[in-house]
Amino acid sequence: MGLSYKDSGVSIETGNSFVKNIGKFVKETFNERVITDIGGFGALYDASFPELKEPVLVSGTDGVGTKLKIAQMMNKHDTIGIDAVAMCVNDILVSGAKPLFFLDYLSCGKLKEDVHVAIVKGIADGCKLAGCSLVGGETAEHPGVMHEDDYDIAGFSVGIVDKSRIINGSRISGNEIIISVESSGVHSNGFSLVRKLFFEKLKFTTDTYIEEFGCTLGEELIKPTNIYCKPVLELLSEGVDIKGMVHITGGGFYENIPRILPEGCGVEIVKSKLKIKSVFEYMQKAGEISEREMFTVFNMGTGLIIIADELQAATIIKKMNSAGFNSAEVGKVVRSDERVRII
Repeated sequence: MGLSYKDSGVSIETGNSFVKNIGKFVKETFNERVITDIGGFGALYDASFPELKEPVLVSGTDGVGTKLKIAQMMNKHDTIGIDAVAMCVNDILVSGAKPLFFLDYLSCGKLKEDVHVAIVKGIADGCKLAGCSLVGGETAEHPGVMHEDDYDIAGFSVGIVDKSRIINGSRISGNEIIISVESSGVHSNGFSLVRKLFFEKLKFTTDTYIEEFGCTLGEELIKPTNIYCKPVLELLSEGVDIKGMVHITGGGFYENIPRILPEGCGVEIVKSKLKIKSVFEYMQKAGEISEREMFTVFNMGTGLIIIADELQAATIIKKMNSAGFNSAEVGKVVRSDERVRII
């Protein structure tokens, strides 16, 4: 018998079965704009937007980072896909864009149907939370390049916004309110430091129960990233004037917030008004990590920042709270050359 593809570590039959089993989750995300079915060479999407005067496409791509190792350590793979979606759609949301569709790229050492079906189900769940369609993806086996238990996820999303309603911070003048919208926890960045602290320095396992968390370490770290699209888009559709939004990811407060501030503007954030989650307090103390480093690496309990005039603040806070995201006024924009000041 001659060599076959299966002999090299790739099974076409398993791949076909995988596609069949993820079909029901993927199709649940489809809407009337999705033209193609699963399995096409390219995903077709109806791009007519007569309700918009000047439609602008907004795109974003990202991955989950080394949070993947937590899912693999716990053998829990059904929520990591939500993180993949969140990291992309939250990024395009801050421009005022509505996510339209999402595509994923899943690479692995060996296709393990139960694991990878769970991952795609999580991606589909994330798309439902974001209100977008999972229109396609790619699953690639890389035997000899990746260990057979390893996998990685990347995603790509496209959204749309009317040109006149793009949110980019350009209208921030230096007299606005800063609203903090809570994160679920560590979200999907900083996990190289998280893993070094908990698993190398403290010698914990994912099963270690931590009183301050009220759960095991693994349960705390695996919490999926919040997706803020639906309540924010509702606010915008109701005419609420949002001048700026920031998705707090890698780079934390000090790197992300300045990206939308006009020259001559800075922010003053009152630390005591922030709802800093216990996981961050624990890490800072156990790792003897400086406050500056914590606010540069992590979200510290704030996944999204919204900047608006004072008259809009109460409406925004009420909407986000009603959607289940605890929100509060935590500071203000000021005229200053110091871009971020935490007091």
